[in-house]
Amino acid sequence: MKLSQGTMLKIYIGESDKHGNRPLYEWLVQEAKKAGIAGATVWRGLEGFGAHNTVHSSKILDISTNLPIVVEFIDTREKIEAFMPFLDENLTEGLAALVDCDLRWYRKS
Repeated sequence: MKLSQGTMLKIYIGESDKHGNRPLYEWLVQEAKKAGIAGATVWRGLEGFGAHNTVHSSKILDISTNLPIVVEFIDTREKIEAFMPFLDENLTEGLAALVDCDLRWYRKS
């Protein structure tokens, strides 16, 4: 185990958000991988609202095609900060949150 300080970057977007013809969350994960970010996970929310104050829900009576998506990236603060200008240039909607955290790296030698 290796212990270090890190940062979790959470990006809140909608499921229907696109980059070209691709889902935005898919494109973000691929770009983070190219940038050498240590890890990424995409979470699909059951319900939420954002900047437009519209509630999107997965309830059967309110089938939404735009459920909330959270894309999480984790790495050192330096690597996440180096990725931020790319996001600033390419994201037009959404919210990004940076959270400092302790990282415990478990890897086989």
